[in-house]
Amino acid sequence: MKLTLRIAKILVQLIDGDSIPASSAKSKLIDELVFENILLRKGKHRKTIELLDETALHFYLANQLQINSIEDYISALENENSSRADFVKITSDSKDSKERVFKGFLINSYETIKATINHKEFIIQPQEGSFIFISDYENFKIPEEVTVIGVENAMNFNQIREQQYLFADLTPLFVSRYPQNQNKDFIKWINSIPNNYLHFGDFDLAGIGIYLNEYKKHLGEKASFFIPEQIDEFIRSHGNRKRFDLQKQNFKLKEIAEEELLALIEIIQQEQKGLDQEFFIGEI
Repeated sequence: MKLTLRIAKILVQLIDGDSIPASSAKSKLIDELVFENILLRKGKHRKTIELLDETALHFYLANQLQINSIEDYISALENENSSRADFVKITSDSKDSKERVFKGFLINSYETIKATINHKEFIIQPQEGSFIFISDYENFKIPEEVTVIGVENAMNFNQIREQQYLFADLTPLFVSRYPQNQNKDFIKWINSIPNNYLHFGDFDLAGIGIYLNEYKKHLGEKASFFIPEQIDEFIRSHGNRKRFDLQKQNFKLKEIAEEELLALIEIIQQEQKGLDQEFFIGEI
């Protein structure tokens, strides 16, 4: 998926705080950013696009499209004399296309975990403000008692220490959903080890759809959706009705065997609200 000059300029307008008519911002990239809850498409008749999360947008551009500076990217596209070398300076790809720079995935932990890579001891203990990127995941092993927790949103992954209270009964290892194009590597790895997978995402139809379509269908019974205690009260008192109105259900209830997840869907539909997982960052 390539970022065109037209859409790049629209993203800069959104970053500057402007609201853009949805009719002038039609693209697969915009649709994906809306689905990821980075952009918001609202309105019934004259729909508009607004920016919800600037940090997540920059994170997406850097990790999905290897664009570290959208302003430099636009300048290079507008300059007829720009060479391939110019694009190498602002992207990680000499062909200006969406290709993976590394294989593997990001992990984080607030507990010390003794893992192994190629049968050699590897201590997982990232300093606060840093993460670990696992490249040789084929030879990466963790203790069986560790629960692998996939974190949907970048902010929650970055501030996972502030959410320790949610996982007090577990020995968790957190894996970031971003870069999303690394997801296949993670699926291969988690399927190669006996550890269970717990999905920590948004408590709305889109978040449940991500879990079912990207993880559950590949992992089967070893995967489950994380549902905090009192989630019904949190959705009722702090849920977002606008987000619910904009989302479409892209899964079939009859294919879901998790009773707790079905109960969560019933709460969401009854309240007609969804709850962002960022709510739980140091909230309780």
